[in-house]
Order: sequence, then C-alpha cells, then structure tokens
Amino acid sequence: MTSAPRALPAVGSVIERAAIRALAERWTTPMVTDAVRAIIAAARTGSALPSDDPAWVAAIDARLTEQTRPSLRAAINTTGVVLHTNLGRAPLARAALAAIGEIAHGASTLEYDAERGVRGSRHTHCARLLCELTGAEDAIVVNNCAAGLVLALQALAAGRETIVSRGELVEIGGSFRVPEIMTASGTTLVEVGTTNRTHADDYRRALSPRTAAIVKVHRSNFVIEGFTAEATVRDLRPIASEAGIPLIHDFGSGLMLDLSAWGLTGELTVPETVRDGATCIIMSGDKLLGGPQAGIVLGTREAIGRLRRHPLARALRVDKLTLAALEATLALYRDPVRARREIPALAMLTERPEVIRARAVAVADAITSATRVAVAIEACEATVGGGAFPTARIPSFAATIANDAPSLEARLRHGAIPVVGRIAEGRLWLDLRSVPPEDDAVLVQMLLGALQQGAR
Repeated sequence: MTSAPRALPAVGSVIERAAIRALAERWTTPMVTDAVRAIIAAARTGSALPSDDPAWVAAIDARLTEQTRPSLRAAINTTGVVLHTNLGRAPLARAALAAIGEIAHGASTLEYDAERGVRGSRHTHCARLLCELTGAEDAIVVNNCAAGLVLALQALAAGRETIVSRGELVEIGGSFRVPEIMTASGTTLVEVGTTNRTHADDYRRALSPRTAAIVKVHRSNFVIEGFTAEATVRDLRPIASEAGIPLIHDFGSGLMLDLSAWGLTGELTVPETVRDGATCIIMSGDKLLGGPQAGIVLGTREAIGRLRRHPLARALRVDKLTLAALEATLALYRDPVRARREIPALAMLTERPEVIRARAVAVADAITSATRVAVAIEACEATVGGGAFPTARIPSFAATIANDAPSLEARLRHGAIPVVGRIAEGRLWLDLRSVPPEDDAVLVQMLLGALQQGAR
C-alpha cells in the first residue's frame, strides 16, 4: 500500500540503516542519498514506499542501475534493415575492432613520422590505401560525408556559384538537405533542369564568370522512374574541364565491390566512379564500405591539396580511432573474397537465405523449448538501408511471435541490450539477416528475459 505523507521517513533515518549504508560501498553515499530522496518524493505522489530493508535495497539498486546505464549501448537489430541509420549503420569487422584496441591503449604515430623522426600528418594514414584501392590520385578523410561536401565547397567554391540539378537537391535524413548544406558552405546555388529531367546542356548554359564548380549528387535513397534524364559524371567532365572548374561528385554509399551476383544492381563501385573523372568524389565510410563513420574525399592531387590546406580541414578531421578502424577495414579489400566474408555489412547482405533460415529456426527452437511460446518462421524481405540500393529487396527469414506482440516488442526495447524488431500482421518479426551471427545467443537471452517478464 502507498504510505500516507505523515508516515514517510526522513532521508537521514533511511540511509543510517546498516543495509542501506552497505550500498554506499558500491554506489557512493551521495548517489544512495539521492536515490532515497527520489523514492520518498515519489511516495508523496502515490508510489508505493519500500516496506522493509530488503525492499529498500532492491528499490535503490534498481533506480541507480537504471540511472547509471550508459546512454549509448549495444543493441540487436532485427528490423531487416542491414545498414540501419538509427542503429549505428555498419558493424565493424574484427580487424577494425582489433586496430582500435591496439591504437587506443597508448601512444601512436597519429601525427608523427617515425621513419624521419619529425612531425607527421594524420591525413597520410589512409590516403595511400585509398588510392591503391580506387585509383584516385589523393584522398583525405573527414568526419562524415556531409563534412566532406562542406570542405570541398569551402575550399573550391566559396563566395562563388555552384551549378547543381534540381533533381539532385535531396534530403539525406534527419532533415538535413543538400541545398542547405551547400548554402552553408558559402557557395551560391545555381539550379538547372527540372526534377525529372536535366541535360548536360543545362549545365553548359548556366556557366558564367562567377561559376566555381559543378556538383553532381548521387540520389542514393530514392529513385525517379519514367520520363527522366540526367547528365552523368562522364557527360559533365568535359564541360567542367573546358570551363576550368572542378566537378564535385557526392557519391554517397561507398560501394567498393560489385554485388550484382547477389541481386544488388544499378550502383557503380568507387573505382568505376573514380575512372569517370570527377575532380572530387565524396563518400561515406560507414555504409556499404562497412567501416566507421567517416567522410572520404578522393580526387586529384591539386584539389585534395587545397582541401588539406583549408582551415576547416582541422575542424573536420577524424580521430585516431576512426583512422585505425578505417585503415583496417580498407586493408581487407585487398582480397575481395576476404572482404565480403569478414566485413559484417557485406557478409549480411550476401549471406544465402537458407543460412538465415537455419539461424531463425535455431532461435525459435531455443525459445519454444524454454518457454513453450509458439514461434513461427516466416519468409520476408530485408533491405540494405543507409541510403543505398533503395529499391532492392533481399530474401530473408524471420522468427515471428504473435503472443502479446506489442507488449513484447516494448519489453525487448527496454532490455539491458535493446532488441529492435518490427510489428506487422499482428506479429513481432525478428529478421535474422540484419543480426551478426555471433549475436544470436544474446538475442535468445534477451527474448527469454522479455517473455519471462511478461509471464509474471
């Protein structure tokens, strides 16, 4: 029962109890005191007051455990969206995790040239490998793709005009829009063409003495079909070259390998894009590349040199852990077969459906044998996510549960390791394609906990 206000104990009388004082060894006295104060305050508004010392200990422990839980936590993605933007995009390869651990624990050669014994530059660490893998002349890494676009426009087009197609003024998520990013970079947009049709001549006619660059934006998160036309990088390269201005290609997803054998078609790879000849190519590190969040700018030596020398490059530079993870991820691409096997994003996208089904069956069997809750295996379709291959559907399988689906979905989200699924047709769907295989056991553990909690 809820205690009446006059029966509420003083904070001091509670924390003097031996059982409560013992908690201070784990949580500290100020934290325990604050928890006791909060529990008593809640009782004033109708919450039940702990009835004895064990109940007080349990209530304080529960409150402080929740209060000290990290905001950024590991989660399990069973949505079927492999590169889920809200769930951290690409999981890192073991090689990348090992590289982070090696660099994080002590000193490193972040900005030190060990061969010559002089100050070095962090911009050199991934550049050679990026050039080797893509054929670019030079490269610079910043903290995300939007930062790469901002830096390129600041260094190459600030205070002047930039030509862009109306059909490429896209929103990239989180209400961030390419035209707003470009305007914030200090360049004046000159829009050409229409939403569905833009021709090379539209760019040519827009050239003026104030033109500083042409920007080509890859529409990675949607498609326009029907009565359409667009100018490719190959179409625009001679126009930019004749005008003596850079051609900047916001490429987006960073696809390094041809995945058409797995049904993922219609996207150029990064090496193919480099060969098309844009002055700068900008892409993400944490999408189809499968690495950490980063903005990778590939380009000519002259253009990348200007980006490196720009003051904004320091504000947008990446830290040693990002560089370590990115370099280790890129190194895997020297062997494409190994890259597809060891980079989790690629492994999940290309795994055979029958393997996904076998994993879903194993999860279902573990749940059914422990709880007698009915779990069905259903065929479904996964998606790539991350603004890549927007129309692609990948055959997959899910473990589905109809028993109290909305409540179970909520309990899974609130678990120690949140499990994020989806509800459809009155069932909770847990798509195994977006789950790294090593997380299957944890998924079962979280499911059992949520089901047992619901049975109380």
